[in-house]
Parts: sequence; structure tokens; C-alpha cells
Amino acid sequence: MIPAREALARLREGNRRFVTEGKASDAPTGHDRRRELLAGQEPFAVVLGCSDSRVPAELVFDQGLGDLFVIRVAGNIVAPSQVASVEFAAERLGVRLVVVLGHSRCGAVVATLEELERPQQGRARHLPSIIDRIRPSVETVLDAAAGADRETLVRRAVRANIRASADHLRHGSPLLEELIRTDGLLVVGAKYSLQSGVVEFFDGLPADA
Repeated sequence: MIPAREALARLREGNRRFVTEGKASDAPTGHDRRRELLAGQEPFAVVLGCSDSRVPAELVFDQGLGDLFVIRVAGNIVAPSQVASVEFAAERLGVRLVVVLGHSRCGAVVATLEELERPQQGRARHLPSIIDRIRPSVETVLDAAAGADRETLVRRAVRANIRASADHLRHGSPLLEELIRTDGLLVVGAKYSLQSGVVEFFDGLPADA
């Protein structure tokens, strides 16, 4: 089991390689690594990220096969299935770091903002299942930043949505709460910049991390 702080350091270093070198390192992904993983998996971090095709967690953090337990859903929302997936990784696989990874200019956040401004009829039948989970974060931002320009609203809403998802994981599961309290589980929020490639960890970090 890799402690949360060590796992966080690995992700930071991997993102540094991704940003500065512009290519993947020698993270194991070939035939030999596949054979090694036949016996089981030991990922060192969970990444609950957005489904956006521009933010693949393994590339963003420069990791190989078997390194990350990745959950992707539009808007990096937390619904029961996401909570269950994190519980599985924490309890069964011993993962002690969970990262909620949002990103700049998130389309799901923009869609939620547009829905609040101009409710639409005849939209995709299941889209509300995503928008309704992002809505509280966007509403809070709108209330606090009346008159702000669109770019500012989206930027603040993205961060608020990341915080809300991370907080949901910290307080929405008795199992995860217990592991946080007694066994070193850490849930943090982070934002990926589409422009720079940099991941900023900003929510739930220990004071010295």
C-alpha cells in the first residue's frame, strides 16, 4: 500500500514530466507489463475525472498500465456508482489517494450555466442527471459573483464543482469517512489546464503537502 502523500508526489512529478517534456516517459505499457498485471492490480491512486477527451488521466500524470484506477464521467460528478467505485478501490485495492480531477472550460459546467440562464426544452433525456448534480455549485457562484463576465463565472464554477465532488466523497460514504479518519485515505481536488497542461491541486491538501 502506497501512502497518500507518496502517491500525490508521484502524480505531481508525472504531471511535471508531461508538461515539460511534452511526451510520455518510460511508463510500462507493453507485453511484459500486461503479463505482470494478470495476477492482479495495485493502482496507487484513484482519479475521478471528467470524460472530456482532452483530459486522459494516464497521459496527464504520465503513468502506465495498472498505475491508476480511473473513473470518468462528464463534469466529474459524484453519483452512487462513482462512490461505489471509489469504495472498491479504497477497500479492496488499498488505494489511499483519491483525486477529483476537473478541468478548465468544462463543457458540463458551461451547459449547467446555460441551463440556469435559459432553461431548454427537449434536451437530451438523461442530461439532467449530470446538470442537476452540478447545479448547486453553479448557483452558488452566480449568487456570489453577480455581474462577473462569462469566463470568470465558468472558472469559478469549475473549481466549486470540483470542491463539491471531493466533499461528497469525503462525507457521502461511511466507509470512506472511516478510512479518512483512521487509515490515511486522502481525497483532494485538482484542476487541469487545457492550455498549459498543468494540474493544480487546490482542495483538501494537508497543510504541508
